[in-house]
Amino acid sequence: MTDVPVLIVGGGPVGLTASILLSHHGIRSLLVERHPGTAVHPKARGINVRTMEMYRQLGVEQAIRDAGLPPDRAQFIVWTRTLAGEELERRMPGRQRPENQALSPLRNCLCAQDYLEPVLRAHAETSPLASLRFNAEMTAFSQGADGVDVTLADRAGGETRVRAHYVIAADGAQSRIRRALGVTMLGKEDVYESVNVLFNADLRPWTHARPSALYFVENERLKGTFLTINGADRWGFLVNSLSAYGLKASDFTPERTRELIRFAAGVPDLDVTILGIAPWTASAIVADAYGHGRIFLAGDAAHEMPPTGGFGLNTGVQDVQNLAWKLAGVLQGWAAPALLETYDAERRPIGRAITEQSLANSISMGRLGAAQAQGFARPEFLNETGMIFGATYDSPAIVPDGTPPAIVDDPVTRYTPSGRPGGRAPHVWLERDGARVSTIDLVGKRFTLLASGDAWHAATAELAARVPLDAFTIGNGATFADPDGAWHAAYDVAQGGAVLVRPDGYVGWRARGPVADPERALRGALSTILARG
Repeated sequence: MTDVPVLIVGGGPVGLTASILLSHHGIRSLLVERHPGTAVHPKARGINVRTMEMYRQLGVEQAIRDAGLPPDRAQFIVWTRTLAGEELERRMPGRQRPENQALSPLRNCLCAQDYLEPVLRAHAETSPLASLRFNAEMTAFSQGADGVDVTLADRAGGETRVRAHYVIAADGAQSRIRRALGVTMLGKEDVYESVNVLFNADLRPWTHARPSALYFVENERLKGTFLTINGADRWGFLVNSLSAYGLKASDFTPERTRELIRFAAGVPDLDVTILGIAPWTASAIVADAYGHGRIFLAGDAAHEMPPTGGFGLNTGVQDVQNLAWKLAGVLQGWAAPALLETYDAERRPIGRAITEQSLANSISMGRLGAAQAQGFARPEFLNETGMIFGATYDSPAIVPDGTPPAIVDDPVTRYTPSGRPGGRAPHVWLERDGARVSTIDLVGKRFTLLASGDAWHAATAELAARVPLDAFTIGNGATFADPDGAWHAAYDVAQGGAVLVRPDGYVGWRARGPVADPERALRGALSTILARG
């Protein structure tokens, strides 16, 4: 029997990202995927800024951008009667407004899933700590107090027995592991039917002058969407609300699909080559628990959400960002097993909130047959800055400092950067040797202490031998200069204070001013966060 610290079931973006994260934290893992290779259909495409920050910290950001579309090829969202016909509305997504772009040194990225997965796989396979087996699937498992015994089968008929200390179930919306565990899914199931089509056609005559990520077709015969893949001759076409237009999935033969695309384009003689047709049904459901003994649900196995807003992939990979460092802490001995309980406490409320907002987007766009009040999507659609940056954790792995949360008029669209424990460590430009450095590039790898004053740096020396911990001083004469006081203001830290950022980039603890014994205060904060008592 093979022994492995972490078994990852599922080789999509969530599973591949989990493999990269575990290697990043020094943990050996085995990933198994039942398909012979990575995705052959575009599926998800939008990677938001918060996710790109994570990929930057993992060293894979540029490779993803190279595989995706340049930002100037996805500037707008367009509604039309047909692609070549009357334009009904054009919007610039709120995520692209200057005030929102100032919240991070990075921008979002449009990279179709069949382009993204090979990049993630190649990066995962560079680590000697990661093993990836495609054409293999879990066929049985049983878990006990010390681990999970798993049977793996490959396509050639061979079987392998594996004992894993922990399992990450990233096996998608039809998760066999979730069903075997008897997990209850809460929410609205099967809310509308859709068909995804991948095709080749040159649509540049009708798209080049208005580069968009999405071209929504709205008319009395059809509700569909052209999805930009390479912005030239490779596109997706999504048909929603099938029954409302007298359609069913079985109608989508290659010839009928070709005619629907020509109709939606408004170009009867358009040269179209159908590459793939994939029916699916949208749901808005969330597992009643993400952790089940030594097995943890992540991604679509934990939450299924409509794609309106592009949150499915992003929520899933951020699930494993939260989980991976906690598994590393337990397996390496610097955290207690109780830390793993905070995965559910932190990520499930986020998954539920994002799923609800994605469903609200779908309803406003008429995909459930609901009447639209005005326009073609609610104002929050693709303007969810608060959802992207404003997630706040409340769990035993966060040490509260008694300050109230920031008050915003709309938590979906608005975000106020804050160093309050539980929130994302905000981006602030600092200076070192005349060069600008973002705080995003200082955090997200290990625990990171950002401190104003030399006393804190000395306090980390002994602790860093037991917990992965970096320390940086900020201020005049410090490691990084804060010439305009932006860091002190954004993090609400006075001279002599400090902030402890967790390996997932979230603030775990804050001292807003000087403390009598910095080493003792920091040791106590780490003990609380790591469930060591």
